[in-house]
Amino acid sequence: MQPCDRLTAKEVQVALLVWEGQTNREIANVIGTTEQVIKNYLRNTFDKLGVWSRLELALYVAAHGGVHWREFAAPASLAKETPLPRQATARQPDSVLAKDDPRPSPSPYASKVLPRLISA
Repeated sequence: MQPCDRLTAKEVQVALLVWEGQTNREIANVIGTTEQVIKNYLRNTFDKLGVWSRLELALYVAAHGGVHWREFAAPASLAKETPLPRQATARQPDSVLAKDDPRPSPSPYASKVLPRLISA
């Protein structure tokens, strides 16, 4: 049994949006409901997964294959609506990159922490 099998489709969707660093207000806007309903989803999700905070929930989703949770989320269009969290990329030496490579080189100061994992 997968961890997200214990959750409803909406709870999975809310957990994914928390994992992506969105606030309750932003999640409510995406789903089309109120912040209080999001708090209720979070409380139920915390109870079902045995976590105590948004940070623990985000870490739990990440540790249990968060990207694959999209398959269980309620509307199928969720994958199009919300981007994956940005991942820090290691900087390659300039000698490794081709001179004609049109891609911009990643910043050596790329953040390794997702922003806003904890919010009010």
